[in-house]
Amino acid sequence: MRKILDGVRVLDLTQFFSGPQATLFLAGLGAEVIRIDSPGGADQVAVAPPYAGAGGVSFERRSPDDLSVNYLKRTRGKKAISLDLKQPEGKALFFRLLDHADVVVENFTVGVASRLGIDYERLSAANPRIVYCALTGYGSSGPDRGLKAYDVTVQAAAGLMSVTGLPGQPPMKAGTALSDAIAGTFAMSGVLAALFDRTQTGRGQFVDVSMVDCLFSLLFDDPIDWYERLGVPVRQGNRILRFSPINTYATSDGWAVLGAATAGQWTGVLKAMGREDLATDPNWSSLDWRVANNEQVDGLLRDWAAARTTVEAVETMLAAGGVASEIRGPQELATWPHLKAREMYLSLEHPTLGTLANVGAPGFPLKFSASTVGYDSPAPLPRQHNEEIYGSLLGLDPAEIKRLAKAGVI
Repeated sequence: MRKILDGVRVLDLTQFFSGPQATLFLAGLGAEVIRIDSPGGADQVAVAPPYAGAGGVSFERRSPDDLSVNYLKRTRGKKAISLDLKQPEGKALFFRLLDHADVVVENFTVGVASRLGIDYERLSAANPRIVYCALTGYGSSGPDRGLKAYDVTVQAAAGLMSVTGLPGQPPMKAGTALSDAIAGTFAMSGVLAALFDRTQTGRGQFVDVSMVDCLFSLLFDDPIDWYERLGVPVRQGNRILRFSPINTYATSDGWAVLGAATAGQWTGVLKAMGREDLATDPNWSSLDWRVANNEQVDGLLRDWAAARTTVEAVETMLAAGGVASEIRGPQELATWPHLKAREMYLSLEHPTLGTLANVGAPGFPLKFSASTVGYDSPAPLPRQHNEEIYGSLLGLDPAEIKRLAKAGVI
């Protein structure tokens, strides 16, 4: 089966996580993604801790083959070239590449692309069909557009940290770089929408993606601005304020999520605990009462779970019709048959060493009935595709490529 984005070429000017996440997903859909690094910075991107190599993962680089784990994951399925956009010859080469491209993705700080002379206005004048995606912390407009952003600052600015953690405890960030990953996913969606629009209009457009906007749009579904006015803490820990019970509970050998989101599931919870007598109680059968008296409801499940193993608690709750899941750690994810069956937990591939034992990487999360997805090649070595792209695509002869490399242009 063909891939959905076969024939689409992306010039990837991104770095860190959010931008590379967007272009990784585009590569997974079949686009030819050409990663462009500066000649002096290409190696630094690939060589940053933690490293993965023949000896596994380490915070110290133990051999020349050791490459950044993040680089190996984020650049799968991509090609890599080097190009100095600050040199006139480098900029001229970029505009020649633009003639063959459909999409440009960058996550520079606002203003950098203009200073380099590769902003949307200039690129669209040269190629009106280009889709240009700028992924920034605060967006390309608004009073804070010039602020630098990192995942933790975006989680703070957009409000996620304010609602994450236990009641009465300090705010917490999510355990992973969630705002980066979310923004990269939105950016991929924006590029796809602009490509679809181009099929109707024949023209590309500017896609403005803000990390803060993306995170806030997902965060503000619940009325968190009313929590304190409703007399409840903004930070709710692991419970869901709309339901009771649903929380994390300690078992005799670990932790599990247990609870109910519907009346039928609440009946299942009572059945699992052998407390069907509460099903007809006017208080316990009322969701409003349970939400208002959640600590009392939590205590019932807390005592029940503490007397059982995680497996026993989860299996009993599911069999009775309640909500339940064990809380898997990284090692459990590696052995979860469901992720294997969905081709979501993959072994990480290395460009020179092949498959790395016991080093995992996520597969492509979307599945299609008539199209294939995934990453067809491991992360490239820096500059690996200079000759292919500059020679085959732009038609430069070997002597010219050698001259450009010696001059530091590529």
